Amino acid sequence: MRNAALTLGPIGGLWGMLVGFFSFGYTDLLIRFPELAEITGGVANMAMIRTMSLAAPILAIAGAAMARSANLVGGVLLLVASAGMYLAFGFGVFTMLPISMCALAGLLALAARRPDPH
Repeated sequence: MRNAALTLGPIGGLWGMLVGFFSFGYTDLLIRFPELAEITGGVANMAMIRTMSLAAPILAIAGAAMARSANLVGGVLLLVASAGMYLAFGFGVFTMLPISMCALAGLLALAARRPDPH
Protein backbone atom coordinates (compact mmCIF):
# COMPACT_ATOMS: atom_id res chain seq x y z
CA MET A 1 0.00 0.00 0.00
CA ARG A 2 2.86 2.34 0.72
CA ASN A 3 4.29 1.73 -2.74
CA ALA A 4 0.91 2.52 -4.31
CA ALA A 5 0.78 5.79 -2.37
CA LEU A 6 4.35 6.51 -3.44
CA THR A 7 3.29 6.05 -7.06
CA LEU A 8 -0.12 7.75 -7.08
CA GLY A 9 0.92 10.79 -5.01
CA PRO A 10 3.51 12.26 -7.37
CA ILE A 11 1.26 11.68 -10.37
CA GLY A 12 -1.56 13.55 -8.64
CA GLY A 13 0.88 16.24 -7.54
CA LEU A 14 2.23 16.75 -11.05
CA TRP A 15 -1.28 16.98 -12.51
CA GLY A 16 -2.15 19.37 -9.68
CA MET A 17 0.91 21.42 -10.57
CA LEU A 18 -0.35 21.70 -14.14
CA VAL A 19 -3.76 22.88 -12.94
CA GLY A 20 -2.00 25.24 -10.53
CA PHE A 21 0.11 26.81 -13.29
CA PHE A 22 -2.96 27.65 -15.33
CA SER A 23 -4.97 28.83 -12.32
CA PHE A 24 -2.18 31.06 -11.06
CA GLY A 25 -1.68 32.42 -14.55
CA TYR A 26 -5.39 33.15 -14.91
CA THR A 27 -5.47 35.05 -11.61
CA ASP A 28 -2.38 36.97 -12.71
CA LEU A 29 -4.20 37.98 -15.89
CA LEU A 30 -7.15 39.12 -13.81
CA ILE A 31 -4.84 41.31 -11.71
CA ARG A 32 -3.16 42.82 -14.76
CA PHE A 33 -6.34 43.23 -16.82
CA PRO A 34 -9.32 43.85 -14.49
CA GLU A 35 -11.68 44.25 -17.43
CA LEU A 36 -11.15 40.54 -18.17
CA ALA A 37 -13.11 39.73 -15.00
CA GLU A 38 -16.17 41.41 -16.51
CA ILE A 39 -16.01 39.11 -19.53
CA THR A 40 -15.11 35.83 -17.80
CA GLY A 41 -16.81 36.35 -14.44
CA GLY A 42 -13.60 36.49 -12.41
CA VAL A 43 -12.90 34.31 -9.40
CA ALA A 44 -14.46 34.30 -5.94
CA ASN A 45 -11.37 33.84 -3.75
CA MET A 46 -8.20 34.76 -5.58
CA ALA A 47 -5.91 34.40 -2.55
CA MET A 48 -6.98 30.81 -1.92
CA ILE A 49 -6.56 29.86 -5.59
CA ARG A 50 -3.07 31.37 -5.71
CA THR A 51 -2.07 29.74 -2.42
CA MET A 52 -3.37 26.28 -3.36
CA SER A 53 -1.79 26.55 -6.82
CA LEU A 54 1.55 26.41 -5.05
CA ALA A 55 0.85 24.56 -1.80
CA ALA A 56 -1.32 21.63 -2.91
CA PRO A 57 1.09 20.08 -5.43
CA ILE A 58 4.00 20.50 -3.00
CA LEU A 59 2.00 18.83 -0.22
CA ALA A 60 1.05 15.98 -2.54
CA ILE A 61 4.60 15.30 -3.69
CA ALA A 62 6.04 15.66 -0.18
CA GLY A 63 3.33 13.41 1.27
CA ALA A 64 4.03 10.76 -1.34
CA ALA A 65 7.73 10.94 -0.61
CA MET A 66 6.98 10.30 3.07
CA ALA A 67 4.50 7.49 2.41
CA ARG A 68 7.08 4.72 2.87
CA SER A 69 8.84 5.97 5.98
CA ALA A 70 6.20 8.03 7.80
CA ASN A 71 2.92 6.80 6.40
CA LEU A 72 0.63 8.71 8.80
CA VAL A 73 2.19 12.09 8.10
CA GLY A 74 2.41 11.35 4.38
CA GLY A 75 -1.22 10.22 4.24
CA VAL A 76 -2.43 13.34 6.03
CA LEU A 77 -0.43 15.59 3.70
CA LEU A 78 -1.89 13.82 0.67
CA LEU A 79 -5.43 14.21 2.00
CA VAL A 80 -4.82 17.88 2.81
CA ALA A 81 -3.53 18.40 -0.74
CA SER A 82 -6.60 16.69 -2.16
CA ALA A 83 -8.95 18.80 -0.03
CA GLY A 84 -7.07 21.97 -0.94
CA MET A 85 -7.36 21.25 -4.64
CA TYR A 86 -11.06 20.52 -4.26
CA LEU A 87 -11.76 23.72 -2.30
CA ALA A 88 -9.68 25.96 -4.55
CA PHE A 89 -10.36 24.56 -8.00
CA GLY A 90 -13.56 22.53 -7.60
CA PHE A 91 -14.18 19.09 -9.09
CA GLY A 92 -14.15 19.22 -12.87
CA VAL A 93 -12.68 17.71 -15.98
CA PHE A 94 -9.11 18.80 -15.29
CA THR A 95 -9.15 18.44 -11.52
CA MET A 96 -10.82 15.07 -11.06
CA LEU A 97 -7.61 13.14 -11.73
CA PRO A 98 -5.30 14.96 -9.29
CA ILE A 99 -7.94 15.15 -6.56
CA SER A 100 -8.83 11.48 -6.86
CA MET A 101 -5.24 10.27 -7.08
CA CYS A 102 -4.10 12.30 -4.08
CA ALA A 103 -7.10 11.19 -2.03
CA LEU A 104 -6.58 7.53 -2.90
CA ALA A 105 -2.85 7.78 -2.18
CA GLY A 106 -3.61 9.40 1.18
CA LEU A 107 -6.08 6.69 2.13
CA LEU A 108 -3.66 3.95 1.09
CA ALA A 109 -0.85 5.55 3.08
CA LEU A 110 -3.07 5.78 6.16
CA ALA A 111 -4.26 2.20 5.75
CA ALA A 112 -0.72 0.81 5.64
CA ARG A 113 -0.10 -0.34 9.20
CA ARG A 114 3.16 -2.19 8.77
CA PRO A 115 5.80 -2.18 6.04
CA ASP A 116 4.82 -3.75 2.73
CA PRO A 117 6.19 -7.23 2.04
CA HIS A 118 9.05 -7.22 -0.42
